[in-house]
Amino acid sequence: MASDGYFVPAGRDGEFELFDPTEHTLSVWSPDMQHGGPPSGLLTWAMEQLDPAVDATTPSHQITRVVVDILGAIPLTQNRVRAYVTRPGRQISLVGAELQAQGPDGDFRTVARASAWRIRHADTAALVADSRAGLAPREASPDTTGRLGVDWDRVGFIGTLDISVVESPTGGTPAAWLRPRLDLIAGRETTTLSQMMVAADVANGLGTRLNPREWTWMNTDLDVHLRRAPHGEWLGIDAELFTGTTGFGATFGDFYDESGFLGRSAQTVLLGPVPR
Repeated sequence: MASDGYFVPAGRDGEFELFDPTEHTLSVWSPDMQHGGPPSGLLTWAMEQLDPAVDATTPSHQITRVVVDILGAIPLTQNRVRAYVTRPGRQISLVGAELQAQGPDGDFRTVARASAWRIRHADTAALVADSRAGLAPREASPDTTGRLGVDWDRVGFIGTLDISVVESPTGGTPAAWLRPRLDLIAGRETTTLSQMMVAADVANGLGTRLNPREWTWMNTDLDVHLRRAPHGEWLGIDAELFTGTTGFGATFGDFYDESGFLGRSAQTVLLGPVPR
C-alpha cells in the first residue's frame, strides 16, 4: 500500500478519534461529499479496535457481517468515529460504530452508523464443501484506467483503485477485481477486512447499466455477509442493480477473493433523474 491514505489521523476528542478525509475519498456524485467506500472502511476499522474478550477464557471472535447505514451526505470536513459494544457475549457479540462530520458551525453531526456481528472462532473445516465456482482470474497487470460498469471519470476515490474487469459468471454486467492503492488511514497498517470494506461499496457502481448523465442511483446502505475471513489485497465483485418502479431499487453482489467465494452484499438504492 502507498504511504498516503484516505484519512489522516487528527488526534482524539474524548471517546472519538478524529480524522481528516483526503481528496482521495471524493465521490463521483458531488465534489463536496465522500464516496461511501472509505467511510465504510473507517467504521469497520473502529469496530475491529474493540477488545472482543469477555474474560481470559473467551475464544477469539471474528466479524461475520457488517452493515453500514449512510444517514446523509458525508462531507470532506473533519470526521470523528467511535465504536462500542451493543451486546457482549462469549459466543456471539454485536458491536457498533458511529461516524460524525463537522458542520459549518463547528458542531459534529452523525452521518453514518455501522454494526457488526462477531462470532467465536471454531474449527469447522470438516464442513467445507466448496462447489461454487470462483471468479475468473484477474489480469496479471492491474489496470489503473479501467471502468466500473459505466464511464466514470477517474477522479477522487474511483481513481485510487486498481481494476481488472472480467466476465461475470452469471452473464450479467461485467465483474471486476478491485484493489485500493492507498491505506485506509495514512501511516497505519489496517486489516484485510477494513481494506475490503473500502472497496465493497463499489458494487453499486459496478452492477449498473444506467447512464449517469441521465440517472442517479445512490445507495443508502451496505450490508455484507461473509462465509469466512477475507484473504489478500484484491476483492472480486460480481454485482447487478435491480431497479423498481417507484423510485428505489437494490444492488446485490457476490464477493470473491483469490481463495474463492467469500460472501454477498446488498444495498438499497435511491433512484432518480439527473436534475436539469
